Amino acid sequence: MQISLTKRTKLLFTGDERNDMADVVKVSVHGGHSGQFCCHAEDLLEEIVEEYIRQGFSWIGITEHAPAINDQWLYPDQKAAALTADILLKQFEAYMQECRRLQKKYAALITISPAIEIETYSGYESFVGYLINRYAPSYLVGSVHFVNDIGFDYSEEYYEDAVRVAGGMDVLYENYFDLQYDMINKLRPAVIGHFDLIRLYDPDYHARLKKPAIAAKVTRNLELIKKYGLIIDYNLRALHKGASEPYVTSSILEAARELNIAVVPGDDSHGISGVGNFYEEGVRTLQAHGYSTEWQLPA
Repeated sequence: MQISLTKRTKLLFTGDERNDMADVVKVSVHGGHSGQFCCHAEDLLEEIVEEYIRQGFSWIGITEHAPAINDQWLYPDQKAAALTADILLKQFEAYMQECRRLQKKYAALITISPAIEIETYSGYESFVGYLINRYAPSYLVGSVHFVNDIGFDYSEEYYEDAVRVAGGMDVLYENYFDLQYDMINKLRPAVIGHFDLIRLYDPDYHARLKKPAIAAKVTRNLELIKKYGLIIDYNLRALHKGASEPYVTSSILEAARELNIAVVPGDDSHGISGVGNFYEEGVRTLQAHGYSTEWQLPA
């Protein structure tokens, strides 16, 4: 693929769309999962990077999932592919090497941050420390995919299992936000990934998030994010998967705005087809909520 040094820092529009979007720098704080290094993604990482360049992105975080600590934490699709924790660690090392190669190769066209999206099951803190020391990522995306050591986002069946183990939906939410709070305190990841992912299979999440015990934990976590100057990922993949709004939901988005927390778009791409999806819609929603589009860089 031949890529020329053309306009890469602004969204390009024509006609009536230009008035509110033409000067918005195009970025993704969380994305770039590829079939090369992730079972549930598609395409080569370089092809995905080239698509970001083609679409005019200025900077991106490539935020591949951390490998499993041991075989206990393998997802079903990883087991089906006959992967092991040792294989995943070697694969992750290859990811970091490839990401840094692409960072240098395309430096004149796009700024690439080789990053890690972490997990939150038993023992994760020490393992994340090991990964940081060994690979020196540009930053961490602090995501919660496991509650009570159950990967609740893998499928609706797994989510229901997580609800059962927690002792109810409300308790699951509370456990989720407690685990997120603990993760933020211990690791201070520069980016908080899909802050309210726990609502994934809950049709009543709007009402549930307003329940006093849950709302108090959301507020507490937002205040901690503000204290440490972290970024919330405005995760647009939810729209790609058919949800009515991104992560975070509008009520939390309003609360984060009142605290002046930085919220930055992340397409959470899992292949070429996910690059930049719903970007214009996401930016316009952030603008409607009063957010600046002078995007904060992860640090």
